[in-house]
Amino acid sequence: MACISRTSFSYEPETRDDSELIEKLKSISKKHPREGSRKAYMRIRRDGMVVNHKKVERIWQDNGLSVIVKRRQRRRGKGLETPLRASYPNHVWAYDFMEDSCCNGRKLRILNVVDEFTRECIETYIDYSINSEKVIEILEFLFMIHGRPSFIRSDNGPEFIACKVQKWLKDAGTKTAYIEPGKPWQNGINESYNSRFRDECLNMEMFYGLSDSRVVAEDYRLYYNKERFHGGLGYISPGEFKGNWLSQNGSLASGALPQTPPTKTS
Repeated sequence: MACISRTSFSYEPETRDDSELIEKLKSISKKHPREGSRKAYMRIRRDGMVVNHKKVERIWQDNGLSVIVKRRQRRRGKGLETPLRASYPNHVWAYDFMEDSCCNGRKLRILNVVDEFTRECIETYIDYSINSEKVIEILEFLFMIHGRPSFIRSDNGPEFIACKVQKWLKDAGTKTAYIEPGKPWQNGINESYNSRFRDECLNMEMFYGLSDSRVVAEDYRLYYNKERFHGGLGYISPGEFKGNWLSQNGSLASGALPQTPPTKTS
């Protein structure tokens, strides 16, 4: 005698049809091939589909949708003893250069400017070359649109430590925060965006010219700011995070609104 109830003995489990969920996950993976199951789960929840995150992870792995994790280099040495941390929008900006190339082999120079508090990419400017005068021109335009940051962080590249750039920033009332040589992790927010931009955009596209690269980069920048979920922000986009912060703290919070643009130097 088995000593179990008749209903338990005769129960046959129902096989659930997950075809819709699988196709949805495949579609997300195809559209965003460098994003993992966590962001896919958040997108499904946003679309109104009720599903357990463990099930999404299992289906994601069973269908070979997992993203290959790249091994990061070991960080050596210490960071700044008193690191500057952004406390509100427009408190600390960070900017850095990247390089890529067109199909004809001509190199592209890319300047990314990021707000460290909101993680927004404020500007992705691409040209064949970008000197210190062009850096000032870009910053002047961004200051006029977004307001003047209290600090701007960068490495010690020649375009950033140029006397003209330092003087212009000083006249504008923005302090410089240079990282230590050979320690890019001290500019971690910008390095993170550069990595995502490289992995999800530059490595996925072929550029036929300067105008082509600018259109593709701007499309990605808007997607990153308005749609892409950011784990460090609680899986919401930088734009949504900024909107929530301003609604809770008031749009008149220090540094959150554009200020008087600086005077252009001759």
